[in-house]
Amino acid sequence: MVEAVIIGAGHNGLAAAIHLASKGWKVAVVERAGEPGGAVKTRELTLPGFRHDIAAMNLSLFAGSPFLAAHRERLHGHGLEFVPARHCFATAFPDGDWLGVSTDIAETTARFSAQDAESWRALVAEFGRDAPHIFGVLGSAMPSWGLVRTLRGLHKAQGLAGIYKLGQLLLASPRDFLDRHFESPKLKAMMAAWGLHLDFPPDQAGGALFPYLESMASQCFGMVIGRGGADTMIRAMTGYLRELGGELILGQAVERIETAGGRATGVLLANGRRIAASRAVIANAHPQLVFGKLVEAEAGYTERIARFRAGPGTMMVHLALDGLPEWSAGAELQRFAYVHLAPSLEMMARVYAEAAAGRLPEEPVLVVGQPGALDPARAPLGKHVLWVQVRVLPAGIDWRARKEAYADDVIDIIEQYAPGLKRQILARAVWSPADLEAENPNLIGGDNLSGSHHLDQNFLFRPVAGYSRYKTPLKGLYMCGAATWPGAGTGAGSGHMLGRMLAG
Repeated sequence: MVEAVIIGAGHNGLAAAIHLASKGWKVAVVERAGEPGGAVKTRELTLPGFRHDIAAMNLSLFAGSPFLAAHRERLHGHGLEFVPARHCFATAFPDGDWLGVSTDIAETTARFSAQDAESWRALVAEFGRDAPHIFGVLGSAMPSWGLVRTLRGLHKAQGLAGIYKLGQLLLASPRDFLDRHFESPKLKAMMAAWGLHLDFPPDQAGGALFPYLESMASQCFGMVIGRGGADTMIRAMTGYLRELGGELILGQAVERIETAGGRATGVLLANGRRIAASRAVIANAHPQLVFGKLVEAEAGYTERIARFRAGPGTMMVHLALDGLPEWSAGAELQRFAYVHLAPSLEMMARVYAEAAAGRLPEEPVLVVGQPGALDPARAPLGKHVLWVQVRVLPAGIDWRARKEAYADDVIDIIEQYAPGLKRQILARAVWSPADLEAENPNLIGGDNLSGSHHLDQNFLFRPVAGYSRYKTPLKGLYMCGAATWPGAGTGAGSGHMLGRMLAG
């Protein structure tokens, strides 16, 4: 018998397992797939020697996480390596212009108008004062005394004005926030593109936070990716878990969560093996894959879980290239980790409306990752991989019939910004939303967020009101992962917070 069994070897499940094991718990992690990692995996998808991050590429949240701070030495000892990006993200525009954020604030602001440069510097200065309080909120369970202490600290430092300012930031739409601070439509588009990473079009309430944080954090701290691939964090986590005595069971699906007297007592695997857990069963899985499938709970809770909305779908186009894209806006764009092709707020709003109406966007938002600009280990000498994320796609599409043609359209769009790209392509691998879900069932409909982050499904309401602190109606059964607070991303927040709740 173990003390805790964790269902799912994504990074949140591994974080929970590591924390518990480091406190002396005997733990077992069960994963249906043949390899751990969830949405953080790296494979040679196109040609030998070309290493592609299947989904997640940016590891900045993990690099700055409380989990890494607590376990840094041991994880680095198991091979965790980051590659820093000094030139973090940019947006290219159809007229040949571009804007981007580099860690040198003089470089960044030189690309802006004088008025916007002044506003940017002021926002960066405010971020220096506000960041500890904002990250304190994001790093606190909902609700918790830790959250209360964070808000008290903010009140002590800035008074009620600071509380009001934070509340306004958490509730504002991207457009409202950006209109308050900047004049340039291009600068607004550069920042607002990050909203669509978390299901926030320009006019959605609650969508200002991520564009603000991503922009300010990139300016102040830079960005990191994993050396050799995002899976460096998973290899380090699994190595450390084994060092702590944790068991990692791969290629075995959980058939059922077993219960007795209203309490979760362990799991039954598809091969017939039973694993009893004396203290906790932790499901690092989408709640719709747990309740009504692996275990039954009270009808009201299961019904609310069934209404938990997915975010839009995502497609990945992975390219093996003969060289970096030759951006018509200038060779300087080749230095950036990310280049967004989302040239206006109006375009982003239109794309979101098309997807919400069930139509494939004619010109989708594209996130073009250039990991080889930072990390030569991703491809053979002189070659590169391109990581293309197609954001905000509708559900209900027959992707078997459409994905290759839609990928052609995506490449046509990039070609408009980087003429000659098609001649550089050595091979490609296209992952539709359906393919992503087949690889990782938690990505329902290709939703890489495990649920929309709109305000009614965030903070105290993630995944449902009354159960935001990782507990469920069944004693001893807990949830973690992107469907729980603080949501999607590589920060391992829910797994680490749950581990601390259970074992201190």
